[in-house]
Amino acid sequence: MTTVDLAELQRSLGSVLWAMGRVGGVCMTAPIFSDKVVPQRIRLAVMVLLTLVLAPLSPTTIDPMSADGIATMVSQVLIGAAIGFVLKLIFEAVSFGGQLVGQSMSLGFAETVNPSAGGSTPVLSQFYVLLVTLLFLAMDGHLRLISLLADSFHTLPPGRSAIDSNGLHAVLAFAAQLFGGAVRVALPAMTSLLMVNIGFAAISRAAPSMNLFAVGFPITVTLGFVALWLSLRSVPGAFDALQVQAWTLMHELVGG
Repeated sequence: MTTVDLAELQRSLGSVLWAMGRVGGVCMTAPIFSDKVVPQRIRLAVMVLLTLVLAPLSPTTIDPMSADGIATMVSQVLIGAAIGFVLKLIFEAVSFGGQLVGQSMSLGFAETVNPSAGGSTPVLSQFYVLLVTLLFLAMDGHLRLISLLADSFHTLPPGRSAIDSNGLHAVLAFAAQLFGGAVRVALPAMTSLLMVNIGFAAISRAAPSMNLFAVGFPITVTLGFVALWLSLRSVPGAFDALQVQAWTLMHELVGG
């Protein structure tokens, strides 16, 4: 007759639950992992797989059915959500930068359906997001995120205090980098288009009878695409600088 060790069963259940909470928090907020474009079954399968892989790294004696267990589960979700949210901010910064470029070249009205956002977004914003998503995957950012999750169970194991007020303040302070990152991404193209608009202003003063709306719109769009093409080489560098700040903050949040 096989006997069941309840204490061992409790530890195994707790390990799975803590890993699932932290992985679930990341999958709710992190880019790519939370993208609604990815089928829900695939996202669920990735979450279950990561939970099973990381569960042995989170042993604890806390009873998952007790009040401490519920508090621990909530803290694991918050830790994962904070990690994913920091990474999400840099993608939103790039998206906002694309929106600024689109408005500068008179393409702010061109929008496309974005299932991830649950609505429509400017075309250039979506283009920039797709570009940096491919860069993120090419630089093994998704593997680096999984490695950070695995290390977090050693530096911030379940049962210890979760992210404190200083950590939350650091996340909110990093959110201010969204605007700075957007300007860093959009500045080259916006500067070129600003010079074009200054040229149109000079032409309007020299020839007031010229219909600049009819002439200037196609010229602005055409030169905007040229400026966009020339400025694309600066996007990887700007995105990499944002990534460095994000990874540094995420390591600080988990005590790494």
